[in-house]
Amino acid sequence: MTTIVNNPAPATPVTTETSGSSLLIGTIVLIGFVMVFLFFGIPAMRRMGAAQIAVPAPQVVLPSKLNVNVTQSK
Repeated sequence: MTTIVNNPAPATPVTTETSGSSLLIGTIVLIGFVMVFLFFGIPAMRRMGAAQIAVPAPQVVLPSKLNVNVTQSK
């Protein structure tokens, strides 16, 4: 046996006035989030900067005198 469920119609029909006000509220909330991001987010990202990695410089020891006389054998 099959069961048939009849859903009642909505109590208040959706009109353009109610959908327009929710669109307006959503737009205001979205603009608020964008403003908060611009005010706090971008300066915080600038302060982070690149990661600082300390790599020690190589130590090269050179003698005080170099012998550059080259003799070629035949």
